[in-house]
Amino acid sequence: MPTVETVRGPVDVDDLGTTLMHEHVFVLSPDIMQNYGDEYWDEEVRVADAIEKLRRLRDLGVTTIVDPTVVGLGRYVPRVARINAEVDLHIVVATGLYTFDEIPHFLHYRGPGTVLGGEEPMTAMFLRDIREGIGGTGIKAAFLKGVVEERGLTPDQTRIQHAIAAAHVETGVPITVHTNAAHQTGRLALDLYEKAGVDLTKVVIGHAGDSNDLDYLREIADRGATIGADRFGIDVFNPTDQRVATIAALCAEGYAEKIVLSHDASCYIDFFSGESQATKEQMLPNWHFEHIHHDVLPALRDRGVTDEQITTMLVDNPRRYFTVG
Repeated sequence: MPTVETVRGPVDVDDLGTTLMHEHVFVLSPDIMQNYGDEYWDEEVRVADAIEKLRRLRDLGVTTIVDPTVVGLGRYVPRVARINAEVDLHIVVATGLYTFDEIPHFLHYRGPGTVLGGEEPMTAMFLRDIREGIGGTGIKAAFLKGVVEERGLTPDQTRIQHAIAAAHVETGVPITVHTNAAHQTGRLALDLYEKAGVDLTKVVIGHAGDSNDLDYLREIADRGATIGADRFGIDVFNPTDQRVATIAALCAEGYAEKIVLSHDASCYIDFFSGESQATKEQMLPNWHFEHIHHDVLPALRDRGVTDEQITTMLVDNPRRYFTVG
């Protein structure tokens, strides 16, 4: 039986069960936390809050969350492991690099074509996370995460994506790529991956569900990739009723096998720390882990999406995505 790495170790892919394919435990800015975190961060409060939120999610029947928090989003796996020890939930973690444009200066001067030259360090970093574990924890990454945003494939972004593609080709682990649906940058990602030898059936085009352009979404699926309908609750990008209508239309056309669902939510995100946290709650009241099960699934059923199709999107597609080899 194929297995997938999680925070608590490898599990059979058949045991992933109901899976939300793009959620974060925490999204943090470590430099800000270390210098100004006293204004908003209490470790014990935040850990206890995360445990409570994830237990509620587990009580709804969700058995796995896929967490694409990588370098650039405050990844700190020991904190996640501490939380996971208190929650009977599979948490699948990633390797990669999150930036909309430039790579960190740590990487800027080393690698092919740089002042110091040498092999691409990002590929080696990603491979170590996959094969040996992250930061000395022994917890292994099970997928790769990158970004192709509005600025497109800038030189640094292209370098990152080639490192991700190389790690995929060497290991077979799948890729999730944050894209900008308004600018349809999923096409750019797929073009690069295809030329680099990536198996496009192992790619999720993250945030594609921010778009209701059926031609664009069909193109993603027809090329073999998976549509990330993974920002339910962020109504400022696309209201829930329109997201639901788009998924229902795609399911009616036979595309359920090419869609995964999620919120891109978190237990805590310091983009909205302090007083701005209350503003976030007012602007995005449904941006939380429970929105899909409480609101979205009933709405999909009302639109004619079958329970079998819902199982396909929440169970079968994640299992297929993580089946390597």
